[in-house]
Amino acid sequence: MSADPRVSVHPDSSVLLAAIAARLITKLVDTQDRYGEATVVLTGGSTGIGTLEALAASSARRAVNWAKVNVWWGDERFVEADSDERNSRQAARALLDELPLDPERVHVPGAAGEFATADDAAADYARRLAEAAAREHAADYSDHRPDEPGPLPRFDVLLLGVGPDAHVASLFPEMAAVRETQKLVVGVENSPKPPPSRISLTLPAIRSAEEVWMVVAGEDKAGAVGLALAGAGPVQVPAAGARGRSRTLWLIDAAAAAKVPEELVRKEPASA
Repeated sequence: MSADPRVSVHPDSSVLLAAIAARLITKLVDTQDRYGEATVVLTGGSTGIGTLEALAASSARRAVNWAKVNVWWGDERFVEADSDERNSRQAARALLDELPLDPERVHVPGAAGEFATADDAAADYARRLAEAAAREHAADYSDHRPDEPGPLPRFDVLLLGVGPDAHVASLFPEMAAVRETQKLVVGVENSPKPPPSRISLTLPAIRSAEEVWMVVAGEDKAGAVGLALAGAGPVQVPAAGARGRSRTLWLIDAAAAAKVPEELVRKEPASA
């Protein structure tokens, strides 16, 4: 069952990014204490990459056993693997190249040149997710192990940015991908934001995560944040459809919170 959202507002974007990084370190350490490993789904964009840069600047990141962290992506741009537009390439420069990650645990959606179409890359990504779920099932990592493995591994925490149009991952308002209810990964064509071809988790996949963290900064996002938290429909406001199974956190700065109802807001101190 999806969790009602909690909203934490930080004074500005620099405080916000440091707070998200600190919270993520704590989450990964706690999850590893419980399971021996942890899984995070990363996001791109200015706040997503900024969070990774804040992690890189934090000495506390050494508390995490990075060799036991599984990394997935909520979406990726379907361009050449060496393109600077790739979320994964930006993340590698910001942080991932500095960490002792196990390459077998880092799962990046396929690129143009490796696959003919974004749909082909999406199908491959879905296959790899299912294979990871089967391995996890065999290892009994899940707390409620079913008789058969599901199509997704356990996502301990899934990060999402929000666009000014309220898109999350590569799920844009009114487009086919945001309406998808069966597939867990889709190819996206004719994206209103360049590049036009992308691979994205769908809302059903996002909602499988134990915790979903919406990480948002900037006045240009205030309208989207306000609509999402006011209960708008996910087809028109995709951010409204992103919920975690046990927890949904909106971690935002004061500028992005300008249109959020006061009763929903928990303001964090400037020293957070």
